[in-house]
Amino acid sequence: MYTALTIFILVASILMVLIVLVQNSKGGGLSAGFSSSNQIMGAPKTADFLEKATWTLAGAIMILCILSSWALPKSQQSTASEIVNQVNEAAQTDPALAAPGFETPATTQQDSATN
Repeated sequence: MYTALTIFILVASILMVLIVLVQNSKGGGLSAGFSSSNQIMGAPKTADFLEKATWTLAGAIMILCILSSWALPKSQQSTASEIVNQVNEAAQTDPALAAPGFETPATTQQDSATN
């Protein structure tokens, strides 16, 4: 499920980039090429479509991002920081490397054994 949501986010992002690149920042955009046939082809409707597509894709990306954070597999989320894990591993091999005032499982076990 998470992989499918990620793929949908990527596709929507690519489509949004393409739609934004088609638009002109001064209001011309794709409709500027149809200025001679404005009455026949209806170029203002093209600009409206591009604007609605941009807003729709932005909303879809936002909703898909929220859903993907909800669908993230719980086994991939770590409960401890990677830095804390590295300090714990270093303290287990050499207790002198442990930071002062920082309790690691190795130092906690040693303290409880001496008391």
